[in-house]
Amino acid sequence: MSALVSPSPVLPGVGLARLRGFVTSLAELIDATRDEKGLLETGAKLLSRLVSQDDWLPDAYAQPDPDRYRQYLLHCDARERFSVVSFVWGPGQGTPIHDHRTWGLVGVLRGSERSERFVRNPDGTLRQIATDVLHEGEVEAVSPRIGDIHRVSNAEDRHPSISIHVYGGNIGAIERATYALDGTAKRFVSGYANTTLPNLWDRSVRS
Repeated sequence: MSALVSPSPVLPGVGLARLRGFVTSLAELIDATRDEKGLLETGAKLLSRLVSQDDWLPDAYAQPDPDRYRQYLLHCDARERFSVVSFVWGPGQGTPIHDHRTWGLVGVLRGSERSERFVRNPDGTLRQIATDVLHEGEVEAVSPRIGDIHRVSNAEDRHPSISIHVYGGNIGAIERATYALDGTAKRFVSGYANTTLPNLWDRSVRS
């Protein structure tokens, strides 16, 4: 879908059913495997299926902010084994260089997203090793095992972009770090932009 085209209207039964199905399938996957490689491979297929349809994200969790990107919590597992988050990027918005300290999956729902990946040099400085642009429906993985340090920004010059992120923990509560290119770290806990969550469990409205 072009970034110039408005998303499909969110249909309450269909939308919540898609997100509920993804959350349920991911919980079952985490119950079934302790192998990170397999979890990321299968989880990426589940996330790709979710972001291939743009009729499910409630408008409240798709709103850009004029000053900075927004991070909306959509779901957190009761045992904080994983969280699902929508990131909304206005034109020109992005993150500093940062880490995650857990596995993660990123899928683009609307627009496109630029990801600049970094590694640490022997002297502690950071070196950029790649720049990827993810388009609608595409998914990438991060983790301390395969590469955990990156900088993310909206690749659209004039339109917001939205990506759906899945992390192996309650990402808004995990202490992480941002980095300068000289390797200097600054601790942070991101929190979330919202105080209420989508109600995934009301089945009175059915698709």
